[in-house]
Amino acid sequence: MSAERPAIHSSEDGRSSRHRLRADLDHIMAHTEGLWEELRGRRLFITGGTGFFGSWLLESFTYAVDTLGLDATAVVLTRDTAAFAVRLPHLGSHRALTFHSGDVRSFSFPSGRFSHIIHAATASSLPEAPGTLLDTIVAGTAHTLDFAKHCGAQKVLLTSSGAVYGKQPPTLLNVPEEFCGAPDPADIQSAYGEGKRVAELLSVLAALESGFEVKIARPFAFVGPYLPLDVHFAAGNFIRDGLVGGPIHVHGDGTPYRSYLYAADLAIWLWTILFSGVSCRAYNVGAETAVCIAELAEIVARSFGLGSHVHIARNPRPEAPAERYVPNTQRAQRELGLKVGIDLPEAIRRTIAWYKAADTRARA
Repeated sequence: MSAERPAIHSSEDGRSSRHRLRADLDHIMAHTEGLWEELRGRRLFITGGTGFFGSWLLESFTYAVDTLGLDATAVVLTRDTAAFAVRLPHLGSHRALTFHSGDVRSFSFPSGRFSHIIHAATASSLPEAPGTLLDTIVAGTAHTLDFAKHCGAQKVLLTSSGAVYGKQPPTLLNVPEEFCGAPDPADIQSAYGEGKRVAELLSVLAALESGFEVKIARPFAFVGPYLPLDVHFAAGNFIRDGLVGGPIHVHGDGTPYRSYLYAADLAIWLWTILFSGVSCRAYNVGAETAVCIAELAEIVARSFGLGSHVHIARNPRPEAPAERYVPNTQRAQRELGLKVGIDLPEAIRRTIAWYKAADTRARA
């Protein structure tokens, strides 16, 4: 059984949070500074703005506003404005941000015009049935696109998922955007991937009908500050285990392959795709260097100074091919100049340092 997640809180003043993320935010600015002028005097609308992706989008957006003197604002959709203000008060009170309460499937339309929309509601699971998850993705995307038409948006970024490809063949080391696989529609676990496929189609249809540009990002796996430690993300679970002294628990056999992009690089990729991506064209978002889950656990253990303090629940079956979920990102590299700036060991080190600092402040 995994150890309980330590009580780690993010409630702090903005100056402290900015200090702990300063190197990451400067990294983001160094690779996006020439893009932000497009937002001067503009308004954004962001769904999913209070989750892992959204927190990084808001951190980088407000940093750009402050450092570049952008006269830009964002309205952020959230189901619980008060809870977000408590969790991240420096963002909840930032002058460039206002928060709009509502469900992504039915929110009332904010007044006024918005030039850019980021639909980043990326929850991959809900406590309800898979049908609810599917409805949330599809209906939420449809409603957001209706708002894009209503508010006169010029560019819309859809955060889709690498799950749209279905099961990656074990012989395909890195899955490209041209791969024509798909989730199994008879498997209820395909609700997320099928929902994202429909969301992409709805977005392309809306763009063609209404004239705005739609940019499609297909994210894979990530690590970084704000990553949840208590859901189904292996990297987050391993860091949680390390924070309480280990051991690092691998609940499967450790053979599946993943690749991890650091959150600051994720922000660079998402902003670049929004501003410069080709409309109605999908871009994989992630790292190409694969690591099996057992190796990931070892990297995390070493980062905590735990040596090989890793417990793997099951022995691998030699006859079973390892599962893979690893993107080919040549399109994003070639067309948009995107790359991995922070490698996996450093990404894990920064994530651990951030959580340790947050825990220290919470205990002070």
